[in-house]
Order: sequence, then structure tokens, then C-alpha cells
Amino acid sequence: MCQVGEDYGDPVPEGPPPPRPGRELRCVKCKDGLPVVVIRAGDAFCRDCFRAFYVHKFRAVLGKNRLIFPGEKVLLAWSGGPSSSSMVWQVLEGLSRDSAKRLRFVPGVVYVDEGAACGQSWENRAKTLAEVKLILRSFGFPWHIVALEEVFTLPPSVLRCSAQEPVGTEGTYKVAVDSFLQQQHTVGSSPSPTQQEEQLSQPCTQDPQDPAGPPPAAHIEALSRLFDSVKTLTAKEELLQTLRGHLLLHVARTHGYSKVMTGDSCTRLAIKLMTSLALGRGAFLAWDTGFSDERHGDVVVVRPMREHTLKEVAFYNRLFAVPSIFTPAIDTKAPEKASIHRLMEGFLLRLQAQFPSTVSTVYRTSEKLVKAPRDGCAAGPRCLLCMCSLDVDTADSATAFGAQTQDFSQTQPPTPLAEAGAAPMPCCSAEVGRAQKCCQSTLLCRREDSQVIEQLCYGCRVNMKDVPSLDSLPPYILAEAQFRSQRYELAPMLGECRWVLLGVCMCRAGSQCVASPQALAGYPGVSG
Repeated sequence: MCQVGEDYGDPVPEGPPPPRPGRELRCVKCKDGLPVVVIRAGDAFCRDCFRAFYVHKFRAVLGKNRLIFPGEKVLLAWSGGPSSSSMVWQVLEGLSRDSAKRLRFVPGVVYVDEGAACGQSWENRAKTLAEVKLILRSFGFPWHIVALEEVFTLPPSVLRCSAQEPVGTEGTYKVAVDSFLQQQHTVGSSPSPTQQEEQLSQPCTQDPQDPAGPPPAAHIEALSRLFDSVKTLTAKEELLQTLRGHLLLHVARTHGYSKVMTGDSCTRLAIKLMTSLALGRGAFLAWDTGFSDERHGDVVVVRPMREHTLKEVAFYNRLFAVPSIFTPAIDTKAPEKASIHRLMEGFLLRLQAQFPSTVSTVYRTSEKLVKAPRDGCAAGPRCLLCMCSLDVDTADSATAFGAQTQDFSQTQPPTPLAEAGAAPMPCCSAEVGRAQKCCQSTLLCRREDSQVIEQLCYGCRVNMKDVPSLDSLPPYILAEAQFRSQRYELAPMLGECRWVLLGVCMCRAGSQCVASPQALAGYPGVSG
């Protein structure tokens, strides 16, 4: 009979049972080697099989999509972290002489110094840049180092989508490959691997963009003041991601790169998907988490590491000594509930520890998303920050975006000074602001801020609520907002063409259209 407190033996051990005597655990691939990595329960790989498995994933993603053509210039966005370092290492091995199927594109590496946004001093940033340069030189690729402060020198044309190029099909890809191989044969015999490595290493000795000293003090102070003014860590992370994307786009366009590779892993994309849903960016998930992002037109962002989990990346970098560098991020040492990004990351990683299929399930869901914009928005205006299609709802829309659009479209009531016949003044000026008390209710009533807010998507509007004043944004954003606002004001007098916001005529009237650059040249401040 059972009794209270009776001992029934040792507690059941946690984890998988130990292997039986005489039956050692073997690699699931070759059935012979001793495993060194266990990716999932029952998936144990030896060193060679794990390397082949890892490389095959990277090559399969590129081969399946066929977006990178032979001889095309590709910019590798390297942050020094594990995923981006592993991505550069895969490209480096794919171009080596030992590779079975060599990669045929021309790579370059870019590193963005974000130390000012994280509050680092220039001395600490200089030490980090010295280590970064050593690793970049070891890659043997042309490399560029740009500081985040350079966003204050970007032209407004960065925020304008270039002409869309047709997406390559399987037939055009095969034609490009045949043309590339035929071009090599017509020159003569194909160069030896030694000659190719020498040609590849030549641009590296020139240090294409090597900052000789710190950025201007005015830019450092302006960037620090911008991020210090943002109220929440969530808005800071979104703003940093936006400015970084604009800077990478400018570097790619300046140096002739048509593709930009990022090191977003499967785990990171799953976290990003859940975070984007919480931030109101559900309409753009296919662009934010898909393999390719064609929102910029002439430059396509690709994510070849989206099949690799963070666990696989960490094991590969450890086993094969992939060089990387740690740089403090804007959310380093932040508590879990400090931002939506940190909260979603902790939530998914805890679920992944208990249910190993969590990340893969969320990731497979993102693969099913289709890039299908709403009717009328395919060639319409775009968001000023994220450059996605601006989903402008009608005034009677029941969505939250439609309600905000209706609020922003309403005109301000006449001020006492205006009724008295005085010169019109901004509603947030010192005199009128105190009379109407409008600044105490909202910070968006200022004309400059309204020009920016009206040209943002719903997700970007939510983030900009945590920015007290938009005057601290980089000048290229404010200039482009003013440029588009002036085109909006001229839209009623420009006849049938309603796409003057894009800077190009969409009514197929050519130079005869009143929205053409020739016609707009007579309007001050509007000509492109």
C-alpha cells in the first residue's frame, strides 16, 4: 500500500536517454563519422557533413531564386555579427579555387559605423574600426566603411524610387549564364584561379572608402541629439534601421551595385515578422521578410541566410573559425521589456527552447506571403521613410490609417491673428501656440511636421509619434517632404496627371504632359 513520503527510486533524468553500450551515436548523413553538432533532436552531424549541409543551404537559396546574374556587382552588408560574417565567409569560399560550383558575381563589402547612435566615444569607435579594417582586408574584397553621420549629407534623391526593372525569369537567367561563359571563351582561355584571386585582391589595396578621421562634430552632435530626443527604444531601433537602409542604398547606387546582401537569419526574420505585426507593418511583411526586396527599383535587397537558424550559424562560426567582431548595439544590456523588438525576441526564443519548431513555423508562414499591393497603389506614392507603397485610404475608411489620414487632411481653424488681417503664422509659433494651446494637445500641428507625417505609412506614423520634433531629422528627409508637398499642391492645376509625387509622368503624355520636368521647370522649388 502506498504511503506518504515513500521513496520510489531516483528521479527521472531530463533530456534524451544516453546511448546504449556498444551502439555509439553516428552522423545521420554519412552513418560513419562521430557527430560534433546536434542541430535538432536526432539530427547529429559530423564536421564534414555539417559543413556540406550548411553550404548547400546557402547555395540552394541563391540557385532557387536566380536573382543574381553572372558578373553582377553585389554589395555585402557586413555588421561584424555572426550571421553577416558567416554570409561573407560563404561568398569567400564560393569564389575560391576549391569550390565545386563557383559563384560568378563580383562582391564588395560595406560596414556602417553606428557608434554615435549608441553613445560611444570616438576613441572607442576608432579602436573598433581598427579591428574592422583588419578583418575587411583579410576578406580580399573591395570594402567601404561609412559612418552613420553621413546621412546628414545624403541627397533627397535617395528617397525616390528609380525605374523598375523587369524581374528576371528562368529563361533570361540561362541566357545571361550562357552569354557570360561565351564571353569568357571569346577572350581566350578562362583565367586561372590564381589570376582571379590577384584581380580580386587589387581593389582591396586601394581602400575605396577609408575614413581618415572622425566625422564632422556638427554631424555627430546632430545625430546624438536626434536619438536622444526619441522617447522609446522601439522608435530608436526603427529609426536606426531606416537610416541604415538609406545609407546602404546610397552606397550601392554610388558604386554601381545592383544587389545588396544582408545577413538576416531564419531566427532573426521570424522575430522581425512578429515585431512588424505589432508595429502595424503587416501590409509590408512580404518585403520586410522575403528573400528579395524590390521596393527601391534599381537596387534589390536579398537575404541568402534566411534558411539558417542562429544555432546553426553559431556552430558553423565556432567550428570553422569565421572571423567576427562584437560591437555594442543600441539595445545592448537593455531589459527584455524595454522595446517591442526585445519583447518579441525573448518570447520567441523561450518558445523555441520548449518547442523546437516555433521559429521554423513562423518562418514558413512568412514564405507564404505574396507581394500583392492593393489596387491603385502599385505605382502610387511611397512612404517617405520605409519607401513602401503608401496605402492612402479614403476619408470614410474604417481603418486606423484612414482615421489618421482624415485627421491630417483637415485644415486648421483660422487664428485670431488671421481674422484680424495679420500675416499668417505657423500654428505652433510662440504667440499663436499659447493662444490656441495647440502644442499642448499634439505635436503634429506644425506645418513642417505635417508635411512629413502625411507622407508616411501607418507603421512609420506610429513610430514618429515618439519623436517630439521632426526638425531634427536629416535634411534630405525634410527636403524631400517639402518637395513632395509642393507637388501635391500643384496637382489640381496639372490636369489629368496625378503622379507628380513620383517625379515622373505616368500618363504617357511624355514631354507634352504638364507634369513633365520641362513644364515644372517654371515653378520655383518644384523642378526636380
